[in-house]
Amino acid sequence: MNVFVGQFQHSLDAKGRLILPVKFRPAFEHGGYLAPDTGGCISLWTSGEFIRRATEYEAVSSSVVDAGKQRSRFWAAASSEVEVDRQGRFALPPNVRKIGALEDEVIIIGHLSHVELWSPERFAARVEAASDFFLEGATE
Repeated sequence: MNVFVGQFQHSLDAKGRLILPVKFRPAFEHGGYLAPDTGGCISLWTSGEFIRRATEYEAVSSSVVDAGKQRSRFWAAASSEVEVDRQGRFALPPNVRKIGALEDEVIIIGHLSHVELWSPERFAARVEAASDFFLEGATE
């Protein structure tokens, strides 16, 4: 299993491509999958982790709960396979950019089992409470 950590910031180019940080590239040399994730980010999964995640959604989708089916439909429809070129770039389809509110600058973070792509505004809003937890030494 790959472990992804760290934070980077890159700009989308005119063709809607993003540069993957060098330290993440080996895990995606055979491509990966983009998918919407909770909190308003877009996740980049290795093939193996994407299949594991898809299996989880399939289990939810096969239940009788309609909300689970709708979530799995949205997730599958909004997901896409990506290839990383020799310069480390990969294209973000327009629907993916819209879902993630990814326009010019993109925060790229390692989130242990996958990579997340965030708009700077959404990322700041989401991590503020978490950073307070670590900076203030709170225990829960």
